[in-house]
Amino acid sequence: MAGSIAITIEQGIARLVLSNPDRRNAISSAMWQALSSFAAEAKGRQDIRAAILRGEGEKAFSGGADISDFDAARSDASGAQSYDDFVEAACAAVESLSCPTIALIRGACVGAGAALAASCDLRIASDDAFFAIPAARLGLGYDPRGMNRLLRAFGSQGTRQLFFTADRIGAQRAYEMGAIDQLTTTAEADDAAEKLARRIAENAPITLKAAKLGIRAAESGAQAVLAEARKATAQANASADYREGRLAFAEKRAPRFSGN
Repeated sequence: MAGSIAITIEQGIARLVLSNPDRRNAISSAMWQALSSFAAEAKGRQDIRAAILRGEGEKAFSGGADISDFDAARSDASGAQSYDDFVEAACAAVESLSCPTIALIRGACVGAGAALAASCDLRIASDDAFFAIPAARLGLGYDPRGMNRLLRAFGSQGTRQLFFTADRIGAQRAYEMGAIDQLTTTAEADDAAEKLARRIAENAPITLKAAKLGIRAAESGAQAVLAEARKATAQANASADYREGRLAFAEKRAPRFSGN
């Protein structure tokens, strides 16, 4: 099956590269599974402080779900539901990572690729990037569970525009909508993502985990997530990192956080 995800971890930063260049980095079933597997494994790791998700090359973050999977996996209503469950599980797994995630977007960010980018906490895009949701041109129903992440990124009106017109939204317009946190040139995009990831990785990971859970709880209103957020906040307040942060502040030096 076409496509893979290259994963490297160095100096606290995980880098995930969607690699299916012959199909504009379309995401195959194997790639969705790789994302879920990485998220499951990363939950227990203290050495991952931030993650960058990007597409191979400069032409596309992702052209969407690999349509070559559809004849086998999405040929009828039952298959479509199973496939949607698979995609939703992968996007939810990315959202559930305890470390902050950054989508680095260049070129096309389409369909399920846009959903995956919206699953990340922050988005950096080059000025040649564009977003589109072509579901209405394919006649397929879009899983309503995925709407929340697009609404968070593009807002109500932006999401309507994406779905109702199936037209492209350029990087500048997406930036004005708040879907993109930082807009760069193509040449500057890699460096911008690396700088942001390094800045995040310097901070206390327990605090970042608690903050992510707190944000998710506020957005979703889910009591289970709120309980997790309260637990994570209490752990941060009782952590060695909190003691280190106070000491470093008093000694006027950079803190050295261990994740404990």
